[in-house]
Amino acid sequence: MRQIILDIETTGLSWERGNRVVEIGCVEFVERRPTGRNFHRYLRPDCEFEPGAQEVTGLTLEFLADKPRFAEIVDEFLEFIDGAELVIHNAAFDVGFLDNELRLAGAHYGRLADRCAIEDSLLLARQRFPGQRNSLDALCKRLGVDNAHRQLHGALLDAQLLAEVYIGLTSGQEEIGFASADAASAAMIPTFRAAAGPRPTIAIPDSDLQAHQERLAGLRKKAGHALWDRFESSDVEAEVPALA
Repeated sequence: MRQIILDIETTGLSWERGNRVVEIGCVEFVERRPTGRNFHRYLRPDCEFEPGAQEVTGLTLEFLADKPRFAEIVDEFLEFIDGAELVIHNAAFDVGFLDNELRLAGAHYGRLADRCAIEDSLLLARQRFPGQRNSLDALCKRLGVDNAHRQLHGALLDAQLLAEVYIGLTSGQEEIGFASADAASAAMIPTFRAAAGPRPTIAIPDSDLQAHQERLAGLRKKAGHALWDRFESSDVEAEVPALA
């Protein structure tokens, strides 16, 4: 499964009033793991910012003056997202702006929904946390995602934060850090299967037990709950800690 976590910044709140996209940030996932491939572009809007919009993004027309227009990067952008599932926070806003940009670039480009499935992480958050604030900042705090470096809105930074939030929203047991393990490390993780007869006793050094418990504590803090805590203590030998 290929997913693209996507965010944009704009000159204002409504494309119907002539506002345009000034930044696109995308993070690629395959099988719920980041691949390291990103798409990030600043864009020249050829229109003024609405009052307040520059303060949110920190972008200026002077900075964007030598950047490409959307029509100049549309083919590259569509090649990056084609066929993927797009994960977007408050998808209606971003999709409305991007569909307008595609229309202005040429009717033959169609709409995002013609090319991609679209998942709205805001709707997922409202289902999981009904009646609570579900902005990106609020979800970062609730799910233990570090966003201390987010002083301004930025498309790529927000897409990276949303990627972590989305994993927390949809699994509760995974975190992006798992993807850093290489194949050799993964091969060292044992596969446990039910077997007849007594289970073997495994002697584990105290230092390994302490490191393991610290790891579990970090996962509990990020996920809010832990599936392994539901197991009865009788299901696991005293010498073997609960498995993550």
